[in-house]
Amino acid sequence: MLLRNGLPWLTLLSILPLWEFSCWLLAVPDFILPRPSVIATAFWQVGNDRWLTHLAATLYIALAGFSLSILISLPLAILLVRSDFLNRTLFPLLVIIQSTPIVAIAPLLIVIMGTGDAPRLAITCLITFFPLVVSATTGMLSTPPELIELSRSLRGGAIREIWQIRLPYAIPHIFSGLKVGITLAVIGAVISEFVAAEQGLGYFVQFSTSYFKIPQAFAALFFLSLVSLLLFKAVHWVQKIWFGWSIEQSG
Repeated sequence: MLLRNGLPWLTLLSILPLWEFSCWLLAVPDFILPRPSVIATAFWQVGNDRWLTHLAATLYIALAGFSLSILISLPLAILLVRSDFLNRTLFPLLVIIQSTPIVAIAPLLIVIMGTGDAPRLAITCLITFFPLVVSATTGMLSTPPELIELSRSLRGGAIREIWQIRLPYAIPHIFSGLKVGITLAVIGAVISEFVAAEQGLGYFVQFSTSYFKIPQAFAALFFLSLVSLLLFKAVHWVQKIWFGWSIEQSG
């Protein structure tokens, strides 16, 4: 178990010396591909206060947009499950929305909604909500039909059917969507910061590259990867603590 959990980190640690030695041997300039040691130095030079400021801005947009997508996607998934008509009419529209490149419409959202938090939340929500809708809908539709028939034969209402039967069966699927969605929320926050922001890790990456401070940009990228990994693990811990049976069922 320890070896299996530590194998990805061992792989990463084995890549870093190779990266360092290759850049040194080939004399690659730092403004093209900085060495890990140069990236680490740039990370510490930025300072904790600046990192925390940019991190707080990115986390706010990512978590707020993620929460908004949950509030929209779960009721929408319930409507899709309860109504065949809505399933046939709304789901193709959701696919079209998901297929539209968010990067392309992000400037339009800025023009329509202004330069505040609203367009950044909208961009994050648009990127995040589709996996949640699909996973929740798939999970609720996977409920054994005999349980649905039993509930209806006992005159159980629609609310009881959703709350006590369909949603518990959908929990493993929902958390699968949440794990995907939380990483997409970070991507959405970064994309929104590329378009219109004055702080945030995405803004810091864009600012650093515009001034050819490539080591700082790489440091921010590694920081973003760490944040995404920790958020992914946080969703897993929530599932493990409150819905441990769903991990056993899905595993």
